[in-house]
Amino acid sequence: MATPAEALQLILDQVAPLPAVRLPLSEALGLAAAEDLHSTAQVPPFTNSAMDGYALRAADLATATPATPVRLRVLGDLAAGAIPTCAVGSGEALRIMTGAPLPEGADTVVPVEQTLRGEGWVDVLHLLRPGLHIRHAGEDLQLGQRLVAAGHRLRPGDIGALAAAGLAVLPCHPRARVAVLTTGDELVDVSEQPGPGRIRDANIHALCAQVAASGAQPMPFPRVPDEPATLLRVLEEAAGADMILTTGGISVGDYDFMKRMLEELGARRVFWKVAQKPGGPLGFWMLGAKPVFGIPGNPVAAMLMFEEYVRPALRQLMGYANRHRPVAEAALEGGWSGKVGDGRTTFLRVVARREDGRLKARLTGPQGSAILSSMLLANALAVIPAGVDRIEPGGPVTLHLTEENEDH
Repeated sequence: MATPAEALQLILDQVAPLPAVRLPLSEALGLAAAEDLHSTAQVPPFTNSAMDGYALRAADLATATPATPVRLRVLGDLAAGAIPTCAVGSGEALRIMTGAPLPEGADTVVPVEQTLRGEGWVDVLHLLRPGLHIRHAGEDLQLGQRLVAAGHRLRPGDIGALAAAGLAVLPCHPRARVAVLTTGDELVDVSEQPGPGRIRDANIHALCAQVAASGAQPMPFPRVPDEPATLLRVLEEAAGADMILTTGGISVGDYDFMKRMLEELGARRVFWKVAQKPGGPLGFWMLGAKPVFGIPGNPVAAMLMFEEYVRPALRQLMGYANRHRPVAEAALEGGWSGKVGDGRTTFLRVVARREDGRLKARLTGPQGSAILSSMLLANALAVIPAGVDRIEPGGPVTLHLTEENEDH
């Protein structure tokens, strides 16, 4: 069996980003830039006033005080969006609004609240240095300046800067469409009251939520019964998506048909099974260029497998530069003991918090692969290496911080 690190590398070696598309700026939020994005303009495009006030020459204010204000002749008003029609000379001022172009001759702006206005004149009460309350052309963004690197996830602040820089259309990797299939004759919809031997299908909702939280588009399929012909037909339909994610039917039971049906469809197996707990029976195939994951049906194992393997692959598919959650070291309060001699990596659901400058973690409760309540409080996964069967109380563990954005 592959180790978790080997399995993840095998997956990422197969997954290529979706081809870039050009999208309007309004549709790019949350997507990865497909190339470096550079400013097509300088911002501000012209030197302008940062305040409502008066544009003037700072040298005229050398003697200005509240007791001895300097009186200047007002040439007129200049609104934002207007163009100055006259220059400002010595002893003169132009009433100016925020964002209006600075007129020729002026080198500073005095805020209106530091003046007294009369008919055709203004008294300035304070000495000001040149350049005050002025926004210079290009002080924010320069023409040709790189604003966003390829692979960067576009945030609201990025969208604003790109709009100011004149980029109306962006090359981005599109959201991946992920077909999500759950299998099992025992499953019923969440709205139904399960009969004898039946359970509600939590996986379809949890996994679609994880897909959406990754920035992709989930495509849930109706629950698939444990019947080969039906499963093959649904898989053929799901092949229209960019990625296929199946749960259940992946182990070695008499009704576990998923592996055989995938390979009958032409999928190439990359690996099956990972030396980890929970979630050992993970399978990964390539159907042409489409990644296909077969993950176990136990709800916690399914969500954990998504977090550790599907999410990084999905982020790579969508062109993000960062694919992995932050990793940190913590003290495990209460410790942990496992099976002696277990050669598998163990993933524990934990609550992590910072206290006294240190990161501490505690188990969320019972750690069985079907105990969904263990996910309610979890904000991290503690990774226990193969061969380690005990962590003393307060002992060190490595955490994957599952509620934080990817950083590498």
